Order: sequence, then structure tokens, then C-alpha cells
Amino acid sequence: MKRVAVFLAVTFVLTWAYEFGVVYPIATGALVGLPATLTQLAVGGAMFFPALAVVVTRLVTREGFRNSVLKPRRFKQSFPWFLVAWFGPSVLIVVGAGVYFLCFPNDFSASMDYLVAATQQALAAQGAPAVDPELLRMSQYLTLAIAVVLGGVINIVPTFGEEWGWRGYLVPKMASRLHIVPTLLITGVIWGVWHAPLTALGHNYGMGYPGWPFAGIAAMCVFCVVCGIFLTYVTERTGSCLAAAIGHSTINAMAQAGIIFSLTGGNPFVGPGPFGIVGGCAFIVVAALMLWDLHRREKAGTLRMPQAGLPDGVKKADLARETDVPVAPSAR
Repeated sequence: MKRVAVFLAVTFVLTWAYEFGVVYPIATGALVGLPATLTQLAVGGAMFFPALAVVVTRLVTREGFRNSVLKPRRFKQSFPWFLVAWFGPSVLIVVGAGVYFLCFPNDFSASMDYLVAATQQALAAQGAPAVDPELLRMSQYLTLAIAVVLGGVINIVPTFGEEWGWRGYLVPKMASRLHIVPTLLITGVIWGVWHAPLTALGHNYGMGYPGWPFAGIAAMCVFCVVCGIFLTYVTERTGSCLAAAIGHSTINAMAQAGIIFSLTGGNPFVGPGPFGIVGGCAFIVVAALMLWDLHRREKAGTLRMPQAGLPDGVKKADLARETDVPVAPSAR
């Protein structure tokens, strides 16, 4: 597990150093005179560190770049699962939001009153003129339509930065040593803890709630376990972490889809966003079914988890020496 340890050490050290050294000063206003949108861009920058850690690990441990979990399997076999990765999260997020609003019908606002009020308030704080509410609503419907159709590629570059690390390296490495169920539980918690500095800063769950920030970090770990199962499933079915990057991109693009129809903005621990227990119920059910299927096929010997890199103790040079061994001439 040496390569796993190196990967995790590089990922956590680089990411947390960046977040505490760059993101926190920007988000907390320690660096004055910077535009508000810079915080979101700075947060997005953290998504590239898992991929950078893969490169560092493969170079430092002399593993090379064999088995990079990038090339999909045959088109007919993998294409349907790329579609699942692309559109599946949108369906699950909408279904989860629908369940939330059935449970809490008084929180539903078709006119997006909360969003309109929050937007106007933000504009006023910046000294900008108010915008026509109808124009805001139309722009949100257009944004939702774009997110559904193009969600799989809107954030594909930063989500690949994460997924080449998590589903393209860590999960296959762990799965080569552990059964699939503990692999996905452990790696999901690791992924959630990796988000801890941003979760404490208010990412997904806000601030000031009872148990802050540990309740939010725990909830993020649960969310990452659930999403990690979905993203691993499409990776295993396609043989490529590109499917996970597409699914992750769609999740990010659609994360606010239910919240904009909430009269109160909802509760991040409950819904209608997918991070809550009710808003995320469709994800939870599907992830449970996927985990059961992965376990079933593992027992049957039909699970096709991609191999990432080389086995522990094997280096790229070892493979080169094997191919350079001369073949003895056949006896005459």
C-alpha cells in the first residue's frame, strides 16, 4: 500500500496547504480588494490536486503511467454507462428534490422567491441596480436546461482533476487489496475528510449550525460515500474514470436545482439539495443497489474493476527488463 500512502499524503498536504494558505484568506476577507467570484474560482483550484498527486506518485514510485484508467472499453459496452453518468445524476437530484417538496410542500415556490430575493440583496450589497424578477426567473430556467443537457462537460476539467485521483487511482488500488464494500466505504470517508477545510468554511452545509463544523464534515463523508459508489460503478462499467468525471460534473452543475425552488432556501442537512438526507434519498437508494450489485458480482468473480498502475513492488523498469530478456533459439 506504499503507493496509496504516497498518493494520500501528497493529495492532503498539497490540498490543505492551498486551502488554508490561499482559499481561506480570500474567503474570509483577509485579502481585501478582491472580487467575490474569486472565492469560487479558488475553491475550484483545489480540485486539481488529486490528479497532480497521481502524477507525483507515479513518478516518485517509478510506476510509470501504465494502466491510467482512461481508455474506455468497447463502445457498445461502455456507451450506455457514459449516458448514465451524464444524465443519471440529474434524474436522481430532481427525484430527491421532488420527494423533499412532497414532504415539505409549504417550502415550494415555483416563482423562485427566495432566489430572486437573495439575488437582489446581493446586487444591492455590491451597489448594482436591481434586475427584473422575471428576467432572473427566465435566466434560471435557461441555466437549468443547460445544466441538464451539458452538465456532463460544464465542469469536466476540474472534476477530471479529482476523478483521475479518486476513481482512477485510489479506488482501484484499494480494491486490489480489499473487498469492494470496505473499499468504497473507506475511500468515501477519505474523500469526505479531504473536503473538511472547505466544509468548515461553509461549503455545502453553511456555518453556525449546531455541531459546526464536525456535523457538516460527517454529513459530507456520508454524501461522498454515496456519490463515490455511483461514480465507481460507472467507472467499473466503462473501464474509464472519464465516466466518473462526467458524472461528477453533472452533480456539480445540478446541485442547486432543487434549492432554487425552495421558499426558505431549504436545509442543507435535509434538502431539497442532494447533500441532505431527504434531497439525496434517490442517490442513496440507487447507491445501495449499485453497492449490492458490485458485491454480488465480486462474489461471482465477474467484477471488472480496472487496474490502476502496477502492483506494489513492481516498477516500470522491471517490466522493461522482462521484455528485454532474450529468447533462447529453438533446438534443431
